[in-house]
Order: sequence, then structure tokens, then C-alpha cells
Amino acid sequence: MNSFNPIFEVLLINFFKKASDSLCCLYRIILMLFLYRSSKKFILNFLLFLSVISVNAQNLDSLLTVARGHQDDSTKIRMINKVAFSYIFNNTDKALEVINEGEELAKASGFNFGITELTNTKGIYMDVTGQSDSAQFYFTKGLNLSKQFQFRSIEVMCTNNLGMFNWNRGNFQEALNYFFEALRMNDESGDEKTRSIYLNNIGLIYQEMLLIEKALDYHQQAYDLRVKYNDEKNQAASLNNIGICLKELNRLQQAEATFKKGLRVAKASDNLRDYYKMLDNLGNVYQLQNKTNEAIQSYLNALDVPEELGRNEKSALATYSNLIRAYNKINKPDEALKIAEKGEAILKKYPQYNNDNEDFYLNSAESYYMLKNFRKARSYTEKFVNIKDSVFSEQNAKAVADLEIKYETEKKEKQILTQRADLAEKELKITKKNTLIYGLSLLALVLGFLGYLFYNQQKLKNAQLKKENELKNALLQIETHNKLQEQRLRISRDLHDNIGAQLTFIISSIDNLKYGFNINDDELTSKLDSIGSFTSDTIYELRDTIWAMNKSEITFDDLHSRISNYIEKADLSSSKTNFNFELGESVDENINFSSINGMNIYRIIQEAVNNAIKYAEAKQISVNLKQAKDRLSISVSDDGKGFDPNNVDLGNGLNNMKKRALDLDALFQLTSAPGKGTVISLTNINIK
Repeated sequence: MNSFNPIFEVLLINFFKKASDSLCCLYRIILMLFLYRSSKKFILNFLLFLSVISVNAQNLDSLLTVARGHQDDSTKIRMINKVAFSYIFNNTDKALEVINEGEELAKASGFNFGITELTNTKGIYMDVTGQSDSAQFYFTKGLNLSKQFQFRSIEVMCTNNLGMFNWNRGNFQEALNYFFEALRMNDESGDEKTRSIYLNNIGLIYQEMLLIEKALDYHQQAYDLRVKYNDEKNQAASLNNIGICLKELNRLQQAEATFKKGLRVAKASDNLRDYYKMLDNLGNVYQLQNKTNEAIQSYLNALDVPEELGRNEKSALATYSNLIRAYNKINKPDEALKIAEKGEAILKKYPQYNNDNEDFYLNSAESYYMLKNFRKARSYTEKFVNIKDSVFSEQNAKAVADLEIKYETEKKEKQILTQRADLAEKELKITKKNTLIYGLSLLALVLGFLGYLFYNQQKLKNAQLKKENELKNALLQIETHNKLQEQRLRISRDLHDNIGAQLTFIISSIDNLKYGFNINDDELTSKLDSIGSFTSDTIYELRDTIWAMNKSEITFDDLHSRISNYIEKADLSSSKTNFNFELGESVDENINFSSINGMNIYRIIQEAVNNAIKYAEAKQISVNLKQAKDRLSISVSDDGKGFDPNNVDLGNGLNNMKKRALDLDALFQLTSAPGKGTVISLTNINIK
């Protein structure tokens, strides 16, 4: 493995210390790794350019002038790419202008490497500016170009970028696909040091999936490599991740020791970002060990971030929540509410953090209860309940395990093929030596005969191997399908027998309370009725879920029947509203949906009709299904009072519909105005 020129390394370090934004740091690290693998010729040409950047990072216009004046086209284009990258985090409008300029130059000169590199940079620009669809498009385009022209370094970079893109959007399965692919390509290149990046990313995804043992294993592998190559700054990040996993596994003493070691390493390597993260995590470990005073001090230290480093408000909000819980534990609710006020200020400024900080509301509610402010306590408790609805899927865990098995299997198969090739080479040498003994007169005949035998044997062997592989694949698919169906049946039985029975018991208990006691409190009676009604609705929702889980596919007739039954029930329960369910003549009733897609379509229609009943005061609600070629369209409309979507909090219901539409890869649209009713449409649903 090649190493950095010492002067070049110092210049790079000075340059990358300029980055403060976390996303900027990530992309700059990727850029540094790419430069590390680039040719010596380009590194020497680009050395002066980087030294100017490290001295004056603000004067990008001057750097652009320097780049434009370079005589060599390939070097000029790559320098323009680096300037454009820096503009992304300083002046986004200028960044796009420079990227386009570089693309035109690269196309005019036929410099395919520059075109591919600039395509990846454009993807970074789109990601940073929040244009998610465009970012995915350019990352994918860059990946395809790098494969087409065999630019291995850019291919690995684009693959990792696509993994980060999907991770940031919660697409953990897709992220893992890309990270495992990047790991495989890295292993082929033999760059062991860089391997720690992909191992670390895979470990983080496993943490997101709550597969803590697997996460710990990958983080430990990444840490061992970083120790081997004296990468102290990233050692701190690995120790932080290892400590988090140990905490989740309740190995608290090991977690405490790991975080303390990580703090020492982070401080020694000037890795302040991970240093302050670990202070918060160490406080969590102290909390679990009932060392509340130590936990409070650790949280306060975690919040004492220097101004030049820049505080992450989302992380600060989580630390505030931990502090509130700690102060409540030592009976200081007044101190807890002072912290709560700071958290409220962050949530007011960044309302998008609400759904990720349910514990903040729960801990604050506890403080208000301790101070006997029941109105505030109930308000915070309701906020907590509304956002505590995330569920981890066992299917994700199985898919992840299958992906890891696939990677390990490919690796072993490659080793077997290599051994077979070595063996064949040795056999060929022996055959040649033996052939020489018989003389030149028999050489042609012997070689022809051996060649004929080898050809037939190899042909038969290949045919046999092909049949064996086909049989193995068929058996594996059958086994996987059977296991998946068994899991579905087991989970649906558990849901029906356990949760269904418990919900039914709740309804029975409420009825016993209402009729077994003389309750004169109308408000309490109303609350009990509301709970009973909510529980009954939950049972119906549970039955719908079990219905979907018991099927690998849902037919259109089945879905049609389910929707019709729901609308009939809605019609019976709402005497003032007429319902209309129309099925277009062009709809193919023989189509099938996956259980997930079928359930998403049903839930969107159910939520739309339910919203119209509850809020619209409509006299007419219509549900329409139409088909155009291989695309399905659904609309739910009412003639109710309508509303202004720009001045109303859309709530979890509509947000859930949007998420389900995204899972269907369909277009979701809401049209409404005061006095003009509401139309919710779901279009471009692929039925092939």
C-alpha cells in the first residue's frame, strides 16, 4: 500500500480542519480517500492548489481563476471539480454553475474520468441542497458511468454515497446493500485500512435495526483496523459505537470503561465532536448504574460545546431529555423544568424534531406531575403517546442476515475458484512434462486426445454444476418461502390469540366498570366510552393486519371486497353521509399485489375516508379506482367544508399516507380549499 507524501499529508490535514459541518466533513473524508488512491502525477499537479486552499479557504473565486488558467485539460477539469465541491458548502448557486462549467469542458475534451467525477459531485450538491430525488439520480448515474469506464475508485465512492443517501432516509435495507457492495469492492482492491469505513457503516446500520450483537462485532472489527493503522481520530468514533452497543446489551461496566477510554483517545486526537457525544453516552450509562449525580455532571459537560465547534441542536435536545430524567430522579423537578424550557425553545425552532424526541415529553410530564401541575402533565403525556408508534420489523432482521450470508458465500466461492485454478495450473504443468517423454512424433496425437477428453469432461462437469446450482437455488427459495410463511402464521396467531384477547378483555373490563358500578360522572363515562371505542377500532385494525400477514399476495378481488366492507361499515355508522365506491371499467380484476402494497393501498383509503367522516362534515364521500395500462389511480373526494393545507397542521394521519405512498413508489396529492371539499389522490401505482 502506498503512503502519503509527508508534505502533502500536512496540507490535506490543514485543509480538512476547515470543515465544521458534519455532512461537509463526511464528503471531505471521502474526497481525501479518493485523492489518496489517485495517480502521483495528479497529486503533484494538485499539491500547489491544496496549499492555497489551506491558507485561504474563503477566496474560492481566486482558486477558480487558477484552475481555469491551467494548460492541461484533465488537470484543469479535476481542479474545477474540487473548487465546485468547496462551493457546495459556501455558495450553492455558484457551486452548480461551476459543476456545469466543468461538465461542459469534460464533454468537449472527451475526458470521461472528469465527467464521472463531476456527476458524483453533482449528486453531493443535490443531497446537500435537499433535492433527494436528483441526488439519487446523479449518484446512480455516477455509479453506472464508473462501471462503464471501469473507474474503480469512483465506483466505490458512488456506491458508498448511495449507502449514505439511503441510510439518511431510513432505507436501511438499501443502505446495507450498498455498504456490503462497497466492502466487497474494497476487499478486491486489497486496501485493508479503508475497510474500516465500510465495517463501521454496516455496524451503524445494524444498530438502527436493533441487531446489537452484530453491530458490536462490526464496530470491533473496524476498531481493530484503526488501531492497527494508528488512526486515533476514528478510533474514538469506534469506541463510542462500541460503548453504545455494550450499554444496549446491559454490559454497563464494560460500557463505562469503553467510553472513558474513548474520551481519552478523542481528547488526545483533538476529535472534539466524538468527545462531546461520548460525554452524553457516558451520562446514560451512569443513569443506568444509579449514579445520578455523576450522570448530571456528564450531561452538563456534554452541553458545554465550544462555539467554534458548533452545537448540534438535535443532540442537545436528547441531552436535555436525559438531564430532565436525572433531575426528576433526585427530586429536583424545578431544575428539570428549567432544562425543559431550553428544550421547548429548540422544538419551537425545529418542529421537525418532535417525532424523534418522545422521551423529552415523557420526562417533562413526570416533572409536572411531581409539581402537581396535572394540566401540563396530561398535555405532555398526550404528546408522548401520539409519537410513540414505531415498530421494529423481524422481516428486516432476516433480510439483513440473508445479505450477510450472501456476502460471505460469494467470498468463499471466490476462494474455491482460485484454488481450482491453481490446481488446474499444476495439473497442466505435469501433463506437459509427461508429454515430452513420448517424443515429438506422438506430441500432436497426445495433445489432441487429452484436449478432447478435457473438453468433454469439462463440458459434462459444467452441465452437472449448473444443474446442481439450479436445484440448490430452487430448494433455497422453497425453504425461504416456507420459513417466511411459518413466521407470518406464528406472528398472526400470536397477535390474534394474545393481543386480540387482551384487547377484548379491556372492552369487557370497561363494560363491567360501567354497569357494575354506579358511575355518576358523565365525563368519566364519556372517557370510558371513548377508550372502549378506541379499543374496538384497534381490534378491527389488528384483524386487517392479520389478514395481510397471512397472505404472500393479495388479489384485487380480495382488496376490492375489503374496501367495500369498510365503506359499508362507514355508511352504517354515519347516517348523514352518503358513500359511493366506483370501479373503472378499464380496471383489470386479475391483478395481484404484494401483501405490503395491498395493505398500504387499503390503509390510505381507510385513513382518507376516516378523515372525511371526522372533519369534513360531508354529505357525499366518493372512492374511485381507475387503471391506465399498467398504472393504477385511486382518489377519495368529499363535498365537505374543506381547509387551507398551507395553514393547517396536517397531523400524523396525512403524514402516514405520504409515507405509504412513498413505499408504493406512487404520487400522493392533497387538494382542498375552504368550502370546496377535499380530494386525496394516489396516482402512478405500478401494478406489474
